[in-house]
Amino acid sequence: MKARVTVTLKDGVLDPQGKAIEGALRSLGVEGVASVRQGKVFDIEIASAD
Repeated sequence: MKARVTVTLKDGVLDPQGKAIEGALRSLGVEGVASVRQGKVFDIEIASAD
C-alpha cells in the first residue's frame, strides 16, 4: 500500500517561504497567483501482511 502525506503550516501561521515564492513568481511575470503555501510531501510505501 502507498500513502502520501502532505505537511504544511497551520492556517493563519505566516509562511515566509511561501511569500518569497509568491514574490519570485510575480517578478517572473506570472499573473493570477493569489497566494502560495510551501510544504513537504512524503510518499510512504507500507508493507502489507497478506
